[in-house]
Amino acid sequence: MAAHPPHRLAMPTRREALYGLGAGLGSVALTSLLQADQSGRTHHPARAKRCIFLMMEGGPSHLDTFDPKPELTKQHLKAFTRSGEMESAMSSGKRYFVKSPFQFTKAGECGADICTEWKHLSKMVDDICFYRGAQVESVNHPTACYQLNTGNQFGGDPGIGAWVTYGLGTMNENLPGFVVLPRSSYPQGGAGNWSNGFLPARFQGTPLRPEGSPILNLNPPAAVSPQRQRENLDLLAQLNRQHLASRPGRGELEARIASYELAYRMQTEVPGVLDLDGESQATLDAYGVGGAATDSFGRKCLLARRLVESGVRFVQAYAGNWDSHDYIEKAHGALIRSVDQPIAALLRDLKQRDMLKDTLVIWCGEFGRTPDNGLRGGGQSYGRDHNAKAMTMWFAGGGTNAGHTIGATDEIGANAVECVHHIRDVHVTLLHLLGLDDNRLTYFHAGRHKQLSQFGGQLINELLA
Repeated sequence: MAAHPPHRLAMPTRREALYGLGAGLGSVALTSLLQADQSGRTHHPARAKRCIFLMMEGGPSHLDTFDPKPELTKQHLKAFTRSGEMESAMSSGKRYFVKSPFQFTKAGECGADICTEWKHLSKMVDDICFYRGAQVESVNHPTACYQLNTGNQFGGDPGIGAWVTYGLGTMNENLPGFVVLPRSSYPQGGAGNWSNGFLPARFQGTPLRPEGSPILNLNPPAAVSPQRQRENLDLLAQLNRQHLASRPGRGELEARIASYELAYRMQTEVPGVLDLDGESQATLDAYGVGGAATDSFGRKCLLARRLVESGVRFVQAYAGNWDSHDYIEKAHGALIRSVDQPIAALLRDLKQRDMLKDTLVIWCGEFGRTPDNGLRGGGQSYGRDHNAKAMTMWFAGGGTNAGHTIGATDEIGANAVECVHHIRDVHVTLLHLLGLDDNRLTYFHAGRHKQLSQFGGQLINELLA
């Protein structure tokens, strides 16, 4: 029987050779990524180190929260056409102006307009910058959520938190850089709202379950000792690296190796961060933890503070059901009461801990609401439809222009008319506050350098302190 010829390594293909040029560090992109992880370097001096993004999924009405319109009271239930012609008769198939069912007040030293349902947040308006000039493109929930969260209406791109952690790295290697606190049911568009997209997989958001164990299977079975677990992980890592060596440039495998190690490290730190039992009863009460209406979002806000305090770069907390097409007084009233106390407590807590100055807090939905609606229930159950051309969002901390209201909508709140900016400019401004330049924070994919704003945007200087 003939002896087997000596084993020879096959000559690499041209593609493999090109990949191999950077095999020692994964790729040029991974090289810069690792440098960001190690140094956290910014493109310019940062005003904020971290971000808490309060996402009101469904589209809260600016007209019933922070942008009062007396003209709507005058025109209440008068019909109008899209050209703006109004009629006093109410007939089938027509749309009608609807006034806000809520009262408004001017709160704080800055005299910010705020619905009186915000009983707690009204005491914090001097720390808030309200912005009324934002616009988006879609009035469809999934595409609008994707555009707000990733810059791309059709999904598939990295979430904001993924871009931030890609650019800045982590402040705590034992915790994910990007954490998401969703509702029991995911927002429209699902996990694509916090995807890593085309970035390496380790930058995707880590969702924590709102009920039960926040992270399933985090700890090993009782029969597996820490030493045995470490040995198992070392063997698995060795096998994975051998597999990766013959498949250079495979970011998914690199991310899987890193994720196993992160999960191992998380075992020591995550339980303590997520355990609210160490908080005083006064703190729990301040956030509304235990309250029938406020417990769910109160826990998210308190957990968000604990996460950023422990070194998480970007936390996104979701509150849903803001899609009030009917019974807006009942629906929006209940929703405001469920988040009002927790959000105010979060701002106050960050401020007392001297963290608000370098923590950027953002509140918004995926779009605003219309000043009109189709008449339902004899005029007693009116709500509002989706509006991409006018929405209010607000910012606190992180170098934003506290105690000011920026921009304006027209007299009925249908369109932004002052300091008008596309959501891409909000993204550019968010990154700027964190010390990142959108035009420099890029990743080469599909033949071009991609960025959060898609094709570039403009800094909204009015939002800066």
